[in-house]
Amino acid sequence: MDSQLLVNIGVGVVLAVGGWIGRELWGAMQAMRVDIQRIQIDLPSTYLRRDEFAAGLREIKEMIVGIYTKLDTMNERKADK
Repeated sequence: MDSQLLVNIGVGVVLAVGGWIGRELWGAMQAMRVDIQRIQIDLPSTYLRRDEFAAGLREIKEMIVGIYTKLDTMNERKADK
């Protein structure tokens, strides 16, 4: 066998394997881009937004203030007796 033929076969095999790996990586990157895009679209609708969280905390704080006010008035009435 001619040495040039062996080199050509070796380079061909290496390039074929490299091409296959490159194609697999390209497909994986495309799938990952689609997944990331889907996550970016679904994320705001799935998780609690910061302003919604603040509004919920505000309501809870108002209820706690109402409870403390009621307890204070009950203590004042009890102290008056």
